[in-house]
Amino acid sequence: MTTSTEAPARRGLAAGAAAITVVLWASSFVAIRHVGTEISAGALSLARLGLGSILLGALLLKRPRRHWPKGRDWLPLIACGVLWFGVYNLALNEAERRLDAGTAAMLVHIAPLLIAVLAGIGLGEGFPRQLILGGLVAFAGIVVIGTSTSNGRAETWGVVLCVVAAISYAVGVVTQKPLLSRLPAAEVTWLACTIGAVVCLPFTPALISDVRAADAATIWWIVYLAAFPTALGFTTWAFALRRTSAGRMGITVYAVPVVAILLAWLLLGETPTLLALGGGALCLAGVAISRRSA
Repeated sequence: MTTSTEAPARRGLAAGAAAITVVLWASSFVAIRHVGTEISAGALSLARLGLGSILLGALLLKRPRRHWPKGRDWLPLIACGVLWFGVYNLALNEAERRLDAGTAAMLVHIAPLLIAVLAGIGLGEGFPRQLILGGLVAFAGIVVIGTSTSNGRAETWGVVLCVVAAISYAVGVVTQKPLLSRLPAAEVTWLACTIGAVVCLPFTPALISDVRAADAATIWWIVYLAAFPTALGFTTWAFALRRTSAGRMGITVYAVPVVAILLAWLLLGETPTLLALGGGALCLAGVAISRRSA
């Protein structure tokens, strides 16, 4: 039974893990945009997921194995790995060869509303008033930002790919949530990441060719993507998701585009407009509203 002092601590840990996830995932949009000039989308996906799987596997080897997926767990695990880790990464990496980091982050984050709807229907989480209100406010912020990209336009194919990534993201989260009630967060993340890496194995020749031609800085960016936004970021996400609802966690990551825009501004010179900053403020307000009753 959860005591009155344990509940706030539990919420605090979940909020801290969610904050780490937001910062790491935001940085991944900037890193992908930078690395995409030298590494093709499929090769980058395989490198990121393959290294992430190795790092997570090494971490799990040091822990006593307490659980292993049962028969009923494998279908949602495969769905999560194929869609969220495999398809999502492939679509996003290709999209960022056409769109700036901030715009890609904003477009992908139509996913939280999809998550809230899918979780309300499929996971029985319902539609709490605070969640819906916060989601609408945050989505309004996304729309505002989307009208003021750093280059003033968005290539159609890039937009389509971001929508594909968003749908894969949303379905992946909803299939992951029930697993976390039965399996440790790190184990679910490792298995899904490994499945995603397997999906990307056909890009092995492209990875070998691209890495041979890449400079040292690009290689280190790939290692960063694997170690932090992937291995650590998805683990902190699963940790937080296990301790709160999928809908609320989905709305929380509306903060990702805001952080991504700021990082792209600082690191890539993709300068946001005042309208984009105003949209960012709406996103943060929406997140705050959705978590008020957490």
